[in-house]
Amino acid sequence: MTAMPAAALVSCVVALLVGSFPTAFLVGKVNGVDLRRVGSGNLGATNVLRTLGWKWGALVYLVDFAKGYLPVAFLPVGGLTGADATPWRLAFGVLAILGHVRPVFLLGQGGGKGVATASGVFFALAPDATLAAIVAFAIVVAVTRYVSLGSLVGAVVLTAMLFLRRPGALETWLGLLVSVFVFWTHRENIGRLMRGEERRLGGAPSGTGARS
Repeated sequence: MTAMPAAALVSCVVALLVGSFPTAFLVGKVNGVDLRRVGSGNLGATNVLRTLGWKWGALVYLVDFAKGYLPVAFLPVGGLTGADATPWRLAFGVLAILGHVRPVFLLGQGGGKGVATASGVFFALAPDATLAAIVAFAIVVAVTRYVSLGSLVGAVVLTAMLFLRRPGALETWLGLLVSVFVFWTHRENIGRLMRGEERRLGGAPSGTGARS
């Protein structure tokens, strides 16, 4: 970074707070449910979808997507432009994702796994790569009904597209780091997938023999 304008520093705080907006927690409270104690216990769109239905799940996904997109696309960077502004916009994205995973408003407890917010961040940075990742996610979920597997495949596709379309760019390396982070937040899901115990959308774990 060539400068540290006050506006950009303030924007970093705003990005963290925007990312920390506890969408799923509030939606659960509206419906009389503490989603931290229901289903997977995760404050993300998938747990909302399974617990409260697709309309609430879609709302949570869109708001969490916006939590990543809006800070990167619109927060001021103190008059910086071009390459000077890019590191700040990446910082806004990272802080929004961290806020989602460890929400300030919930004292760092709970939160989601970062997929929806990260997709918003990268839609602002690299819409072509992000759209490819979203399409890959949708196909995998439609075929397998595993949201976790779709998220992992989407992360891989995003990283691959970034390296193909923007080799060496800062957002490409951020994409790699975020993808690694997504795999880390899904480590328990990966274990369940390997054991055939991961729950499908609308059904039981594949290893139970139940229809799903």
